[in-house]
Amino acid sequence: MQERIILGIDPGTTIMGFGLIKVVGKKMQFLQLNELDLKKYSDHYLKLKLIFERTVELIDTHNPDEIAIEAPFFGKNVQSMLKLGRAQGVAMAAGLSRQIPITEYLPKKIKMAITGNGNASKEQVAKMLQSQLGIKNLPKNLDATDGLAAAVCHFYNSGRLDVGKSYSGWEAFVKQNPNKIGNS
Repeated sequence: MQERIILGIDPGTTIMGFGLIKVVGKKMQFLQLNELDLKKYSDHYLKLKLIFERTVELIDTHNPDEIAIEAPFFGKNVQSMLKLGRAQGVAMAAGLSRQIPITEYLPKKIKMAITGNGNASKEQVAKMLQSQLGIKNLPKNLDATDGLAAAVCHFYNSGRLDVGKSYSGWEAFVKQNPNKIGNS
């Protein structure tokens, strides 16, 4: 029976949440959920370095076959959006550096996959994951369950054609995003 591990990431520069599931056949098993707390650091570049290093550490420890990452949503604060995009990009770069395929999901798509409601609260998503995966205790911060939700969303969307943006490595990313590559 084929096994695969999915790492889900909710990128953030305050807290990066992540969760891991193992898929055996058509069943998923909960492996881990946790977070990287970056609140005590004021240097934005140090935070990005720590996000990269923690993501690489997770990959090297758990050997995920795929990464599902929550895409930043458009907010009113452009600076927050920029910081989130950087955090996401650094986590993606860590995965790409290890040749792990990455798929992005919008927050609404993740919530819809878990709860059936694209406007569900973090608490509703966490409770549904707790029920589906038999998690004994939920963490205080729900960034970790948001990361886990990305992995579960990817499991539910596996095999479907319209899942989100996927990249299997730098070459694929460059081919799919010629407008993001500058000529200097």
